[in-house]
Amino acid sequence: MSKRSFRYSFTLVSIAALLLAISASGRAQSAKHPQWVGTWATAPMLAEGGFHVHPFAAVTLREIAHISAGGDQLRIRFTNEFGLDPLTIGAAHVALSAGGSQIKDGTDHALTFGGAASVIIPPGSVMYSDPVSLAVAPLSDVAVSFYLPSQVMRGETYHSFADQDNFAANGDQVGASELSQAANLQSWYFFDGIDVAAVDGSRAIVTLGDSITDGAHSPVNANLRWPDVLSARLQQDHSLNHVGVLNVGIGGNRVLNDGAGPNALARLDRDVLAQSGVRYVIVLESINDIGGLAHLSAPENDITAARLEQGLKQIADAAHEHGIKAFGATITPYGGAGYSCAKGEQVREDVNNWIRTSGAFDGVIDFDKITQDPQNPTRFNPLYDSGDHLHPSDAGYKAMGDGVDLALFNR
Repeated sequence: MSKRSFRYSFTLVSIAALLLAISASGRAQSAKHPQWVGTWATAPMLAEGGFHVHPFAAVTLREIAHISAGGDQLRIRFTNEFGLDPLTIGAAHVALSAGGSQIKDGTDHALTFGGAASVIIPPGSVMYSDPVSLAVAPLSDVAVSFYLPSQVMRGETYHSFADQDNFAANGDQVGASELSQAANLQSWYFFDGIDVAAVDGSRAIVTLGDSITDGAHSPVNANLRWPDVLSARLQQDHSLNHVGVLNVGIGGNRVLNDGAGPNALARLDRDVLAQSGVRYVIVLESINDIGGLAHLSAPENDITAARLEQGLKQIADAAHEHGIKAFGATITPYGGAGYSCAKGEQVREDVNNWIRTSGAFDGVIDFDKITQDPQNPTRFNPLYDSGDHLHPSDAGYKAMGDGVDLALFNR
């Protein structure tokens, strides 16, 4: 090869390398400054049993979401994750909630999907609405209304315990200021996310957990779960008020085995990694795996601390692969709970010690220390115990939300 040919070849390689570097820089910039960021989310599940499955035919659902960060534009995510048939949404609107099934005057906006007023969502899929110009304040309540025409519907996707009043009414009432003869639902159906348009500093925290994150025993419509408390604190810090909090807790959830909803490893991609603008995940899981040790008639319940640690490490590693910081939350006390046992307590203590010392996580949130009884660390502080010795009281949830170091989210 001549020197001229070599120089020409070298120049082409250099240009190609430069273009690749620019492209990579653009991708990094895009990831750093997302177009959308999640402000509210819930974890989808399969509705099973007569109490949860409803014959939604020619029905309007109006579902209420308490968002975290605010914005000037939003988009809504509908889900047919567990459906076996296509899901038709005949019409959909979004507005600010005025309480109950009412919406605030002048805030109602029709949603479109690629410009169309209706959409068909394939089985196992989600669908985002087109962007809507609607100013939503932080910590406000958004009402999402959608009409489900009569259709074959095998497999309903929902989130079981919303701790939130939602509503169902006959006919197409998506634009009504108040639903007529509405029935109450305390679950979210076919709707699992709200994003707002990102601004400088926008990013999201996902809280991955079980009933303690989902807000068991928390008052309906009060928004007193520990992620809600955290979200309210973020709004008080000017440097963090564009940080969204996405609660994907599922009551009864486990790390290693399916319980209520898919296990945490199985739902990691959908519920954490795919969320818009996610930068951090807080992992509070394992107590239901540990609780299974009190019922060893099921062989899959015979878990070990090492297996739980490997599962939690896999969650942290997956987050890191996607540029997400993972914070490990220690497992809260459960002494005196219905499924407590000596073997389970030893596993809990071993896993907590590993969370604190292994270095698998980018930081530790010590919910165990925050909520335990100083005189009996295997049990909840009586002030923080809801009464079942497993779930926190309102004061316990507040202590947990207040105990999260906000400096974690400046990293």
